[in-house]
Amino acid sequence: MSHADDSRDEADAGRTWRFFPYDEPYPNQEAAMSGIADALDEERNVLLEGATGTGKTISALVPALQYARERDKTVVITTNVHQQMRQFVEDARQITRTEPIRAVVFRGKSSMCHIDVGFQECQTLRDTTRSIVEKESDKSELSEQADLLLDQMRDGDSNAADARSAVTDELDRLDEELDELQEGNYCDHYYNNLTRNTDEFFQWLFDDVRTPDEIFEYAGTQNFCGYELLKEGMEGIDLVVCNYHHLLDPMIREQFFRWLDRDPEDIITVFDEAHNIEGAARDHASRALTENTLESAMNELEGVEDSRAESARNVVGSFLDALRESYDEAFGFGEREQVGENWYDLSIANKNRRDDLTLTFLQSYEGRGIDVEVELALQLGKRLDEQYEEEYKNGDATTRKECQTLQAANFIADWIEMGGELGRHPMLSVRRDGGTEEIYGRAELYTCIPHDVTSELFEEVHASILMSATLRPFDVTEETLGLDDPVTMAYGLEYPEENRRTFAISLPALFSSERDDTGTQETIEQLLIDTARFTPGNTLVFFPSYAEAERYHERLRANPQVDHTLFLDEPGVRAEEARQEFVGKDDAVLLTSLWGTLAEGVSFDGDDARTVLVVGVPYPHLSERMEAVQDAYDRIYRGKRDAGWRYAVEIPTIRKTRQALGRVIRAPDDYGVRILADKRYTRESSSMGKYGVRGSFPVEERSEMVDITPKKLKFAMLNFYNDHDAYDGDPPRP
Repeated sequence: MSHADDSRDEADAGRTWRFFPYDEPYPNQEAAMSGIADALDEERNVLLEGATGTGKTISALVPALQYARERDKTVVITTNVHQQMRQFVEDARQITRTEPIRAVVFRGKSSMCHIDVGFQECQTLRDTTRSIVEKESDKSELSEQADLLLDQMRDGDSNAADARSAVTDELDRLDEELDELQEGNYCDHYYNNLTRNTDEFFQWLFDDVRTPDEIFEYAGTQNFCGYELLKEGMEGIDLVVCNYHHLLDPMIREQFFRWLDRDPEDIITVFDEAHNIEGAARDHASRALTENTLESAMNELEGVEDSRAESARNVVGSFLDALRESYDEAFGFGEREQVGENWYDLSIANKNRRDDLTLTFLQSYEGRGIDVEVELALQLGKRLDEQYEEEYKNGDATTRKECQTLQAANFIADWIEMGGELGRHPMLSVRRDGGTEEIYGRAELYTCIPHDVTSELFEEVHASILMSATLRPFDVTEETLGLDDPVTMAYGLEYPEENRRTFAISLPALFSSERDDTGTQETIEQLLIDTARFTPGNTLVFFPSYAEAERYHERLRANPQVDHTLFLDEPGVRAEEARQEFVGKDDAVLLTSLWGTLAEGVSFDGDDARTVLVVGVPYPHLSERMEAVQDAYDRIYRGKRDAGWRYAVEIPTIRKTRQALGRVIRAPDDYGVRILADKRYTRESSSMGKYGVRGSFPVEERSEMVDITPKKLKFAMLNFYNDHDAYDGDPPRP
């Protein structure tokens, strides 16, 4: 379904949007809202692509909230981009000004805990605290009963004495239990939640849409646990704003829906930046175990007096030895010296048999049978975990220990069972310990195909709305996420076409060999100088990697023609910090990687970024992981030519590129230039087979691409910006 094909019957045309927070929607917004409303009636999922600034969030939320109120359902809107989370809060607040709804913003416990304990510790503290409150309540009731029986004794009731004696015995027992619990670990903040009046807190909570930080601060002033009160207040809520992991992790999702007091079929999910779901789901489905955890498990098993301990040591010790032997043998010449503090992947996979780690493990293992002893290790791990729970609960331990044996046994069981499955790729990585400089390893079951994680979610909820500026091609999104016959709709920029130009520069195809060519580098350097010089404002430049960004940052710094302020975005720098520093300057140039944090979810308005330039086709690093994903897609979609390349490499790259281009033209009166520097973006790309990428852009975006030579770019930019009276004073001379 596209805007051009969209049609609405007379009933739709008369539909009123109670939750719409502005005077009236854009034409495309109203069409999108009608289409979404119809899809929700039919319990169908929706794929909505809309350019930046076209009101995708409101277009999805308004019909979803209206439908949810009429059908007693809850809307959950989620993103993995912090800036979008903040925007959701503002959108929800706008909606509450129009139509009163109960909305909460949910975040993980770790960021809202006043006493800074882990998940397991919190679980134990919560259970103990609740037991204390329940016993105190029982004690209060029994005390009242004892006083009543005492009055009856004074009135001469002959049976009251025996009854009172039984009650006081029970009171003595309760006192002992309370003393024991209170000598252990419990949470004062949660105790206040259970024993004090919280009406004022909930009144404050629902007077507006509160952020987790605001809840943390307000609850802290009252000595409440805001996280637990927030969970309590979510029951039957209209709208929840949360992170991806609350929906993509099956265990968290089950808990999350329980806190909402909703069955899955009573949930409508709205995913923003939905082109990121595949990668996020892949991360959630992958499993990893470090050498340190295996060592800790072996230390934990020392001295354990249990008949299952020997079996656990056999399994865990053999896997630990196999892990070490495997990475020692996997190192190529000079590779050990390249290992730093980041994980470094080593190849252990084999095409027609199990991986080297598994084979080494099986060959070195000596015991009663792996399946039997893994099961015994799991049983022992669960017993030790329960023991640690009791020790912490009773105050015999100051922290709630994590059972390393249980973690190790669970992972080894999964490794044996799932390591040979299609879509599961065994990986072995190493890194150096920052303190000792010693190398240690990590085994990982990398999930190539996240279909199982996502399809289960989309099947169980009432319906899902997936929105992004870069969801097309829709068929790829449908197949990779497991969506069954969704409604699809795409809306381009509603802003005047004369306010933008998209140039495709006929540079050589910047494959690795060409990128090292001296002449090519000089051409790109001059292209960067021309782009910055003829941009009336700031310029954003995206490269395939941080290394390429650094290369041209150094070249520009050394070039006397350059008088712009230069910024180099580097790995590990927070996106908002980099953005703030950049937009604080005039006529600045920021060089970064397209695979960094600034290519999407970061807003540059007006002169903050007038021109954006993408140098080359920024394919992701073609690592073993990427090759494994390609291979998995090729095997699943055998009938589709180049399916692995298209699904794993080409489409994610074009989506990233389109996201980068979307950093300019952010409002109806905005204007700017987008530049794609590589002949693979030009019409010439049609003869380059799978490496020509122009055809992977949506047709309306291709129609706006103007092929141009590097030397003519400055004239084209000068003409465009002159037409918009963009230069202060005289324009630069070509």
